[in-house]
Amino acid sequence: MVNGYVPASLHEALEIRAGQAVTPYAGGTDLMVRRRPDAQYLFIGKLPELRQITEDDAYIRIGAAVTFTQALADPRVPALMKEAVSRIGAPAIRNAGTFGGNLGNGSAKADSVLVEVVSDARLRLVSLRGERVVEVGRFYLGNRKLDLAPDELIAEILLPRTGLEHYYYEKVGGREALAISRVSFAGLFDMQEDRITRFAAAFGAVSDTVLRFRELEAMLIGKSAAEARLLKPDFLRACGERLQLTEGRVSAQYRRNVCLNLMEDFLRSIGI
Repeated sequence: MVNGYVPASLHEALEIRAGQAVTPYAGGTDLMVRRRPDAQYLFIGKLPELRQITEDDAYIRIGAAVTFTQALADPRVPALMKEAVSRIGAPAIRNAGTFGGNLGNGSAKADSVLVEVVSDARLRLVSLRGERVVEVGRFYLGNRKLDLAPDELIAEILLPRTGLEHYYYEKVGGREALAISRVSFAGLFDMQEDRITRFAAAFGAVSDTVLRFRELEAMLIGKSAAEARLLKPDFLRACGERLQLTEGRVSAQYRRNVCLNLMEDFLRSIGI
């Protein structure tokens, strides 16, 4: 039996969150494995305000309690995000697991978070005090450390509507299915008039947070494909130097080799 609260509205959930030391959850696919018998929980998985996918001029807005299965069936969700979440667990996990939970778990292995970081997604956080919007990359402060106040809830993930069309994605696990990532990688690319106008790349499951090196991306933005190919050795060398990786199920050296191989394959796939 889970001890806690089942609010009927988002406002009621925020009132409870402001007045009680509670742990929010929706699907609970990760949280229940580590459940503490004496803890108080706040179930938000059925709140209508958090279960919607909508869009405006700038963003596709995914509610924190939207499940991965729901997102896979929605034509508004970008193909890159669908590819990432389609590899999460088994169908039963995807049916219960949510976007807010994947974020709130605070793990750099979270498949949807990798896509959110590489695409410059934002989060809408709400409390009785109001709301604020933060970049996903700034939301993660370390392993299971989040920029989330004790009275706040994650309400929405704001994915950019454009710029996610040309992508590269790969997840490396210990087996073909039901695998926790050992290394995951996502890249975005665009070119206009033979000039690179967008280049973004992120590594998941290799450090305490998802890694993205914007200053290295800037080396290639604005360059022609030919110029980028000349810079490629220096770019990969700099990338290898920046990869400060953690040990885990596999060695840091293994992760570094895989990261660089994936980056090189991404570059090769876009003609660099």
